[in-house]
Amino acid sequence: MEKIINVKQMRASLPRIVESVKQGDHFTVLYRSRPAFRIVPVEDPDPGLIPLSKDPLYGAQAVGRSSDGLSGADHDAILYNGSKNETSVR
Repeated sequence: MEKIINVKQMRASLPRIVESVKQGDHFTVLYRSRPAFRIVPVEDPDPGLIPLSKDPLYGAQAVGRSSDGLSGADHDAILYNGSKNETSVR
């Protein structure tokens, strides 16, 4: 179950929150009324990651020209496998 708490509540009841997370609860922590981070069980998969087969942009046809001289396959390699310059984009 997703629960929203602020930093003050988190500090005041951290042991209770830890036990709740162990039971499968998720918390979104607000800092200055804005979401700052989530507390989730360790076993949960990263919700920001999806398989490449479900990524609508992976392998899509080019819609323009690149000014850096790289091909679409080169850009896919940079975005999804890390670049030759050890820089990657998530």
